Amino acid sequence: MTAPVDHAAAARGATEALRVRIRRGDGIEDFAVPRRANQTVLDVVTEIQREQDPTLAYRFACRVGMCGSCGMTVNGRPRWTCRTRVAAVAPEGELLLEPLRNLPVVKDLAVDMEPFFEKWRRAHGYFEPGENPPDDFATVLPDSAERREADAGIECINCGVCYAACDLVTWNPDYLGPAALNRAWTLVNDVRDRDGDARLAAVAGDAGCHSCHSHMSCTEHCPKALSPTFAIAGLKRETGRAALRRLWRRG
Repeated sequence: MTAPVDHAAAARGATEALRVRIRRGDGIEDFAVPRRANQTVLDVVTEIQREQDPTLAYRFACRVGMCGSCGMTVNGRPRWTCRTRVAAVAPEGELLLEPLRNLPVVKDLAVDMEPFFEKWRRAHGYFEPGENPPDDFATVLPDSAERREADAGIECINCGVCYAACDLVTWNPDYLGPAALNRAWTLVNDVRDRDGDARLAAVAGDAGCHSCHSHMSCTEHCPKALSPTFAIAGLKRETGRAALRRLWRRG
């Protein structure tokens, strides 16, 4: 989701200097770059790295909002920097850039995504076709209820913005996080998947879906306008139903 641009501010800023403060380790360094029309935050970081300090570390790949690797904290808010215009977030001509929250910092603005993806594995966020998958492609009707439920969260590209925005991850580092739980929900609703019971058990623990306080931070900050909060609510319902089914079988 691209932040709206103040075009008047962009025009005024074409000849102004932009103050950029970047968190590097325990300190903050100051830089100044010219303001330009249609300038993105990633443009600013790239200019600093190429023209002023080649040791500045950050991550990016596609530059068009498809890979999600350029996530940073921009003036206190986690964002994709390639889709964030300076005119939209720095009307006063100042940027504070920090690494994403809740993840180990490798250097400067680059973070280690391994804990994020490890939680995907813990939530069984991978497709499981079963021991004897069908020989032919499965037919999944696009208007089926299950397909609509899966569609609601399937566009996640693992950028980690929702994870960085989640206060519960900050409070409880073991919490699986909104991205892993959103992925689990899409697979719970995938009629081809054969890992349903194990996946529901994996997300029902102390660090799973029932720990979510529904603050909606993940939904508010998702650059793809997805709603992990909705997915987590679905998992809460399904894990509850699974528990009732187990009790029924025992009875």
